[in-house]
Amino acid sequence: MLREQILWRLPRTHTCLGNWTKLMNTTLQLRPAVASDQEGIIDLVTRVYGEYGDRICLDRADGDLLDLQASYWEPGGEFVVLEHDGVILGTHALLPLVDQDDCCTFRRLYLDMSLRGQQWGEHLMQWALERARERGFERVEFWSDTRFTRGHRFFQRLGFQSNGQVREMNDGWEDYQEYFFFRQLDDQRNDNLQAPV
Repeated sequence: MLREQILWRLPRTHTCLGNWTKLMNTTLQLRPAVASDQEGIIDLVTRVYGEYGDRICLDRADGDLLDLQASYWEPGGEFVVLEHDGVILGTHALLPLVDQDDCCTFRRLYLDMSLRGQQWGEHLMQWALERARERGFERVEFWSDTRFTRGHRFFQRLGFQSNGQVREMNDGWEDYQEYFFFRQLDDQRNDNLQAPV
């Protein structure tokens, strides 16, 4: 079963920061998420939101994390985690867009602070781009919180474009805004970054 397979074993050789110093010279696994990962995924998202003075809102904006089966697998999506010894350090997901057969969306690209700047975000995005192409999608569209400026630079280096469209969101504890990003999948020139993210 796909959800039980390990997709990649990634050797850990970079210096770690913070609480994850013990990860040096060990292996991280990129694998499909399973229902038992829910708590670890929510913990990761909670930590990332906390960096922006925000908190997770499982009643509305983040309710998809309470039921990965219904939110991702049943509608034909995929959700992966980057994990070490049972600790979720990264996530990424893709979902088909219901109203566009050739288009998918990316969701839930989160990375623990200790792994940023070391190409782990690139590994997660590379997985999503490859899977989208394998599944026959021609275009990716997604929305990203306007506060995630480092992520936006990362998306642009990977060839994603923003057309300036902004949407107002009121499904969190506080109102927020999101930018729209898109990319055609037939252009692979920017798939591999040189600068770490």
